[in-house]
Amino acid sequence: ATLVIPNFHYHSIWRDPSKFSDIYDEEHFVQRLKNDVRVVDKVPEFIMERFGHNLSNVFNFKIKAWSSIRYYKEAVLPKLIEERLIRISPFANRLSFDAPSAVQRLRCLANFEALKFSKPITTLSDILVSRMREKSAENNGKYVAVHLRFEEDMVAFSCCVFDGGEKEKKELDAARERGWRGKFTRPGRVIRPGAIRMNGKCPLTPLEVGLMLRGMGFSNNTAIYLASGRIYKSEKNMAPLLEMFPLLQTKETLASDEELAPFKNFSSRMAAIDYTVCVHSEVFVTTQGGNFPHFLLGHRRYIYGGHSKTIKPDKRRLAILFDSPRIGWKSLKRQLVNMRTHSDAKGIEMKRANESIYTFPCPDCMCRSNKSEHSKSIQAR
Repeated sequence: ATLVIPNFHYHSIWRDPSKFSDIYDEEHFVQRLKNDVRVVDKVPEFIMERFGHNLSNVFNFKIKAWSSIRYYKEAVLPKLIEERLIRISPFANRLSFDAPSAVQRLRCLANFEALKFSKPITTLSDILVSRMREKSAENNGKYVAVHLRFEEDMVAFSCCVFDGGEKEKKELDAARERGWRGKFTRPGRVIRPGAIRMNGKCPLTPLEVGLMLRGMGFSNNTAIYLASGRIYKSEKNMAPLLEMFPLLQTKETLASDEELAPFKNFSSRMAAIDYTVCVHSEVFVTTQGGNFPHFLLGHRRYIYGGHSKTIKPDKRRLAILFDSPRIGWKSLKRQLVNMRTHSDAKGIEMKRANESIYTFPCPDCMCRSNKSEHSKSIQAR
C-alpha cells in the first residue's frame, strides 16, 4: 500500500488553506518513512482516470476511532485491493492502542520523527525558544508553557456559562450558529451548563489558570509561554492572569509584526510555532484536551525518554474547588499542590491497556541515542 501526502480539511472555524508542505518538511517525511511506507505526493494519473480525475468520487472509509488492526485487514484492505485507491476521512485517532510493537514503532516514527515542521516555521520557532530562555534567565532558562483553549469557538462549543449575562449568551449563540449551523438547537437537545462544568468539560478561564498555577506553587517571577489563539474578550479576561504572572509571553509578544506576518492568516502554522515553543519548555500545562496537547505530551516524553514534566489538572475537582464559597486560600493551595504532584506522577505509571501510547514513553525499540543536548540535560536532572 502506498500513502499519498494528505490533503488538509478546510475547517469552517479555522479557515486555513495550508497544504502539507506549508506546515511540514515533505521531503524529510518521505525519506524518513521510505524503509517502512512508500509515500507519493499525488495519485498517479492512470488511477485518477478511473475516478474522472475527481477525488470526491473515490470511496471514503469513515473508520471509527481506535479501530483494531483486524478491522483494517478484514474491511479496509479488501476494498483497497478492489478499488486500488481509497480515502480515509476523518483520519486522526483511527488506530487502536493495542497494536503490536512493530506498528507502535512505526506510529512513533511517523509522529515524532518523520513529521518535521517546514523551514520557515522551524526558523522562527527556534528564535522564539531562544528568546523565551533569555526571558527566563533568572530561572536558568527554564519556563512553563501553558496551552490555553479560551478562544471564542471553544468557549461557544463548550456551552458553558462564564459571565452569565445576556450579552454573552447572544454572542455565543451567534458563534455556535455560525460555526455549527443548528447542531446546538436541534429538537430534543438539552444543554445543562452546570452539569457540563461539574463534569470538567468547561475550558479554564485565564483567571482560573492563574489561580491554579499560583496555588500549585509557581511564583510571580515564573516565565510563562502562553500557547493560544485569540482569547475571547482578551483585554478583560487576560488582565488577572497577567497581573499574577507579569513575565507571561506569547508568540505575538516575543516576535515582531514583520516576523509573524508570513504566518498571521494561517492558524495551523501559528499553532505549529506554539507547539515548538511548548516542546522545549521545562513544564507543559494542558487545560482542555484535544489533538494539540495529546501529541505534545507524547512528543515530549518521546524526546526526553519519559522525563518530561506535565501538569494535567483534574478539572472536575477544580470545578468543585473554584465554586466552593467557603474554601480559604491555604486549603485551596494544599489541594492544588496535591493535584500537581499527582499530575506529574502520571508520566511514570505503568502503561494501562486503555491508555494512549502518546501519553507514555516510547517503546524501547524507538528510544534514540541521538537525543538533543537539551533532552540529555533533563534526563541528567
